[in-house]
Amino acid sequence: MSSRTRRRLPTYSSQDGSVAYQGKHRNTGKHPVIRAVAISTALVLAVLAGTVVLTYRHLEGNITESQAFDNILSERPEQEEVEGPKEPLNVLVLGSDSRQGQTDVLGQTPGLSDTTILLHLSADRSRAYGVSIPRDLMVPRPACKARAGGTVPAQQIVQWNDAFAVGGEACTVAQFEKMSDLRVDHFVIVNFNGFESMVDALGGVPICVPTDVNDPIGKIYLSAGTYTMDGKQALDYVRVRHSIGSQDTGDIGRMKRQQTFMASMVNKALSSSTLFNPVRLGRFLNAATESLTTDPGLRNLNSLYSLAQEMKGIGLDKVQFLSVPFGPYAPDPNRLGLLPTADRLWDEIREDQALSPEFLKKATKASEGKPGDGKGEPKTEAEKEEAALNGLCA
Repeated sequence: MSSRTRRRLPTYSSQDGSVAYQGKHRNTGKHPVIRAVAISTALVLAVLAGTVVLTYRHLEGNITESQAFDNILSERPEQEEVEGPKEPLNVLVLGSDSRQGQTDVLGQTPGLSDTTILLHLSADRSRAYGVSIPRDLMVPRPACKARAGGTVPAQQIVQWNDAFAVGGEACTVAQFEKMSDLRVDHFVIVNFNGFESMVDALGGVPICVPTDVNDPIGKIYLSAGTYTMDGKQALDYVRVRHSIGSQDTGDIGRMKRQQTFMASMVNKALSSSTLFNPVRLGRFLNAATESLTTDPGLRNLNSLYSLAQEMKGIGLDKVQFLSVPFGPYAPDPNRLGLLPTADRLWDEIREDQALSPEFLKKATKASEGKPGDGKGEPKTEAEKEEAALNGLCA
């Protein structure tokens, strides 16, 4: 077993510009047209350079910074030493319903968080995993600083999303580290209203809905079929918990649909239709940064850009979304518990190993393209039944 150390977080020109001419004119200086073009070009470049700087400052200014790491009360895990040109990276991604009334002292974002995903990038940047954690999972929670001040005591067993409600991102990070014994290097909180703007900035995201959705509880109504969802439709899709699928699977089905949507969104964001479209890219970056709250290490736009470039370099077929192993929670059929195999999943991630096939057999790849277009890997009958159960197209 390797020793553990506390990791440090990462950060046509001519020869003389003249025109050769053998005539009798005495003026051998630069041609006035050439000079005018040169001056105009310099001015355009100066304006562009200024625009880039202003855009950079604007985007960076959009991001909200949180000092949540400083507010963790429990002892934190140390980073496992692994081989590789870089160090592995663990980013905890949280979905938040609100950013209003943020507490500056604790750097914590109020509201609810029903979405938690660990994004793990391998040290050699050859693979990335997004591991979803159900909001109804029952886990131990360490003592945390409370939103309203003071401390909330440790709980032996509590529902997962309770940590964000009582102690914000600091409490959620501490809870995740206690459960997994994995050190979180960075965290990102995505405001759901900003998520809607991000989807619209991309020109929509393709998704497939197997049957009409009529959810009077959440007031969510979606048409069946494969189509490009706008921001409002996308937000409804990732939130819907009822009246979708062959059976009401609640949070489990919603989590699987979120994984499918995230894979499709990553595919669209890293596509040439986005990266080589300055207007679309600019709108997406503006919407994305406006919706983000991060730790200081990712507050710098260069850090976020580097992270995006590393994700792009991995290849979409190596970006996979899966769930932590879970099963029924015996004391309460409406809650979930971790399966024993979850410890092995966290061990493999901690040691930066390629995940075992048992964890990836139901994973969604970002390379699978438009959901429901029939171009993915062939599905077995059992897989088709499970897809229908969770409101997904096979």
